[in-house]
Amino acid sequence: MAQKKLFLITPIAAVLAGATWAQQLPTVSITGRSEAPVQVGGFGDMPVAKLPLQATLLGTEQLLSSGINALSGITALDASIGDAYNSQGYVSYLKIRGFDLDNRFNYRRDGLPINAETALALGNKSAIEVLKGSSGIQAGTSAPGGIVNLIVKRPTLELHSTTIAFSERGTAELAADLSHRFGSSKAFGLRLNASTAVLKPELRDAEGQRHLFAMAGDWRLSPDTLLEAEFELNKQSQPSQPGFSLLGNKLPDARSIDPRTNLNNQRWSQPVVFDNSQASLRWQQRLSGDWKAQVHWGMQRLKTDDRLAYAFGCSDADGSYWASSYCPNGDFDQYDFRSENERRNSDATDFSLNGSVVLGGLRHKLSTGVLFTRFWSRFQGQAYNWAGTGNISGVPRTTADGTLNDANTNRDERSHEFYLRDAIELSPQLNAWLGLRHSRIERSSYRVNTSDTRATSYEQSFTTPWLGLSYAFNSQLMAYASWGQGIESEVAPNRARYSNRGQALPALKSEQLEVGLKSGSKTVDWSIAAFDIQRPAWRDIGACGSTANSCVRQADGEARHRGIEAQADLKWTGGGVLASAMKLRARNEGSVSAGLNGLTPANVPATTIKLQARQQLMLGLQAQLGLVREGAREVLPDNSLQIPAWTRLDAALRYEHAVGRQLWVWRAGVDNLSNKRAWKESPFQYEHAYLYPLAPRTWRASLELSL
Repeated sequence: MAQKKLFLITPIAAVLAGATWAQQLPTVSITGRSEAPVQVGGFGDMPVAKLPLQATLLGTEQLLSSGINALSGITALDASIGDAYNSQGYVSYLKIRGFDLDNRFNYRRDGLPINAETALALGNKSAIEVLKGSSGIQAGTSAPGGIVNLIVKRPTLELHSTTIAFSERGTAELAADLSHRFGSSKAFGLRLNASTAVLKPELRDAEGQRHLFAMAGDWRLSPDTLLEAEFELNKQSQPSQPGFSLLGNKLPDARSIDPRTNLNNQRWSQPVVFDNSQASLRWQQRLSGDWKAQVHWGMQRLKTDDRLAYAFGCSDADGSYWASSYCPNGDFDQYDFRSENERRNSDATDFSLNGSVVLGGLRHKLSTGVLFTRFWSRFQGQAYNWAGTGNISGVPRTTADGTLNDANTNRDERSHEFYLRDAIELSPQLNAWLGLRHSRIERSSYRVNTSDTRATSYEQSFTTPWLGLSYAFNSQLMAYASWGQGIESEVAPNRARYSNRGQALPALKSEQLEVGLKSGSKTVDWSIAAFDIQRPAWRDIGACGSTANSCVRQADGEARHRGIEAQADLKWTGGGVLASAMKLRARNEGSVSAGLNGLTPANVPATTIKLQARQQLMLGLQAQLGLVREGAREVLPDNSLQIPAWTRLDAALRYEHAVGRQLWVWRAGVDNLSNKRAWKESPFQYEHAYLYPLAPRTWRASLELSL
């Protein structure tokens, strides 16, 4: 995304070299799209080119070259990945194939589930994996768009790297990446990542800071045994960016809006603070043959102070109220929102076994295991108090009211999951892929800071299957078809208006059918896939007013997303092009509310194109060009307004040369080269239409010194 200013300031992660473990238990090395292993697929270290699904691997150098330092930035690199309410200084929200990911359930860290309701650090990550489509065999409950997996940097043989980076208005970041192996046999390894940044983005009134300290170690106890441990501490403090909105029933012209204006600019505005710690311990043991056992434990402790001068709706001077927009003259109601000391804690333990066996004359590559997870959140009362009237000019001043007079909700969840996956070699060309996951969840919640606790509690069990078939025409071309299910679980709101308040809703099963072609060679990797995803929808049926029992929350119709996506990585001497495109038809179908049927969900473009080109100009100097083209998006659920399509160009230079034993890598770039003004996205949340502008033209530069 253009609004992300800095390079991700970490060097390219290297593979463990010269050791038995490099073959038996490989770490991630992004050496090519077709041959790179992908954990997120769920079939071990199987190369992505061999799997009957679509996945993207984004390595460190690709993130560096695009100036990406937040997860939301990857929307510029793949046509299937889009924005889903991305506010600078806040949590990253993504959509895949038109479906919003659930930050509670659709994210992984080295394969273990994590909570992404925070600012996830990328400085100690070697790659980002993105699975596209149904994830029933990879996750117990999750939205159907896909899964994002962050790969932690692990010790290499030897690495000493320091990077300093700058961008406009004075943002500056300093980082170190150090790795070393110890002992005569190099059995012990240690890797350190540390960074500190002062944030002064182009967005006004959004100054902040970001810090990271991470350490990863491993111990090769024997050629068959590997023990790994790591932890990270990261903190980000920065005011966030409220969205603009419709002006009455009209779409404002993006060219008349200054994208540097931050509506969170009151004297009493405070930063959002994300204070996070994560750690994991992993033991891997090679057994007889190619069988391996693994025990993997991870923990996450998140603390958040969520604060905002929040613009929402409009109480007009004539007595009318605009719930989904601001006033026609640009005024809006501003609220003092504060939810401090939010705690979100997660633990996960995975026991797995994988290897191959011959049964009935056929070779089976099996993977099985159990996953135990626990999540609990703890909150205090929150403030949501009217503070006055603001305006999109950012000029009016309002009055703070931080009284914690609003309730919040604590949540607890446990899950127990069993999974089994089998890749069956039916012939040298034909493979069958089978998978299932059985999940049992226990969830409960209750409100705090109120006598009306509205407690809920329920248990559910479900099984999600997945089937695939692939045929290799030759060593470079493969066709496949796959079908799978996903699960989402929810409870009806415990409010008087709902006749089924507090009751668990039936678990809703989404389904995906996908067919595709994949090809890989030294000069080009490409794939094309057609998919059809059907996701049941929960809706409020009835008047849903203040009267008790006036409505019911139930399954009603479905969201159906059908599309074609294609990607290609062309490579030639001195350059190449990485391109992707998606054509998507997203519709609401089968609802009892006839007015919804046939309509497109808000904030989902029908056409998306992403391109990154690179060409060597002279020895050591490479030019890079990025293009993002996104089609029109619906602003309102009734499809009465659209934001226009837009195109953004980015450009960069990369120059590397040796100074003695050091490698110097200079990077310079400009995002939004033409200073295009447009509405980037139009999320519709809480019955309100938001508009986020493209970030203005932004310059960036960095220097990386490696030994």
